[in-house]
Amino acid sequence: MTPVSSHSPHGQSPLRTVQVLGGGNAASSAHVRSLASGLVARGVRVTVCAPVEADHAYDFTGAGAEHVHVPRSSDPSSVAALRAACADADLVHAHGLHASFRAVLALSGRRTPLVVTWHDRAQVEGARAHLLRLLERRVVKAAVVVLGATSDLVDRARRTGARDARLAAVALPGPRKAVEYEDPDRLRPKLRAELGATDRPLLVAVGSLDRQRGYDTLLDASRGWCRLDPAPLLVIAGEGPLRADLQRRIEDEELPVRLVGSRDDVGELLAAADLALLPSSWESRSVIAQEALHARVPLVATAVGGIPELVGDAAELVPYGDAKALSDAVTRLLRDPERRELLREKGTRQAATWPTEDETVAQVLSVYDELTQPLPLT
Repeated sequence: MTPVSSHSPHGQSPLRTVQVLGGGNAASSAHVRSLASGLVARGVRVTVCAPVEADHAYDFTGAGAEHVHVPRSSDPSSVAALRAACADADLVHAHGLHASFRAVLALSGRRTPLVVTWHDRAQVEGARAHLLRLLERRVVKAAVVVLGATSDLVDRARRTGARDARLAAVALPGPRKAVEYEDPDRLRPKLRAELGATDRPLLVAVGSLDRQRGYDTLLDASRGWCRLDPAPLLVIAGEGPLRADLQRRIEDEELPVRLVGSRDDVGELLAAADLALLPSSWESRSVIAQEALHARVPLVATAVGGIPELVGDAAELVPYGDAKALSDAVTRLLRDPERRELLREKGTRQAATWPTEDETVAQVLSVYDELTQPLPLT
């Protein structure tokens, strides 16, 4: 694609945007890296304000952006650093609630347009949930446009008071997507042998070991697979606060489950699996769901958040928290190779409908142009 130059409202210099990240969400960080690369290729000046660890992990400077270290906290020094970085910006684009709130504070008293993207929503209860709702209201009232990664996030922004909330095109960036082009027949035997699944079905779940992932329900469901012959092995990749509790249950109940910790070969794990499982209480545009469909691995997931919209009829969907429904869905698929093949074909077609990185950049740039171009003379 031939790069397209994007100019400031006065047409004299390139558009300058500042991307603000909290640094705690891998999906939003990967999205900003992809966005920065695409915008720079189109002649836009991009500054990414994020913790220095995020630049080390995602290499924003390697994408052609300037990186400014801004810590995750909302203390005055962080806000002051962000305010200085935004001083000559034509537009500021913040990703996630906490980054957006810091951007609101930094732009106080200025007329710089603020675009906010919600990639996810926090899973909290009690007093903290009330505080987050207050932050959401403050952010959406200050933002000129709120982009939501899923329709329910767009609806949430509108209910919270957003003047303009739109569904965002968010591509699946990052190197792991390349696994779909690798040779799974070469990778599978070695990896399955390492995991102990040479002569049994392999089920894979990926995600941090915390409450919202639904792993307690997943362990409950695994009891139903013990009577299958051979019994499938469930491998859970990830780390988190529930690791000790989950490991204790696995050992006490003698469940066919292995916790393998954080992995840098998640794409290969998925490609080696017979089924991918996603039992979360809520997901946005789940990266794991997208990678599973790209890798032609049948997916069983909970019908929550943005999952139904993302996968359509290309996955088996079950209610959240229903161990029997989850167990039954897995058992049916393991016994039905034709259904698994149908899901692989549907997954390939569904993945082809998702936005590309180029399309994602083009949509964002059209929003920027809309907000920064001068009004026509009447």
